[in-house]
Amino acid sequence: MAYEEIIYEVSEQIATITLNRPDKLNSFTNRMLKEIIAAFDESDADDNVRAVIVTGSGRAFCAGADLSGGGETFAKGGSDVRAKTGVMRDG
Repeated sequence: MAYEEIIYEVSEQIATITLNRPDKLNSFTNRMLKEIIAAFDESDADDNVRAVIVTGSGRAFCAGADLSGGGETFAKGGSDVRAKTGVMRDG
């Protein structure tokens, strides 16, 4: 999968997921959510990955949800991960 809002790298059996929207302090979007889930799925499928690090580019890890959509931010599917991704996670 080609990622637009994260960077996924594996080195020496360690996967690194970097939130990559430094201009927006890595604020969380629906696209980022889907990309993070895909990256975790990718690392889960790779038997060589022994650990996953999640970090943020720039000066902030994550400022929280990207509210630039105003009142429509959560109206477009809400914050229900299962509904947004079509995937039920473990646990």
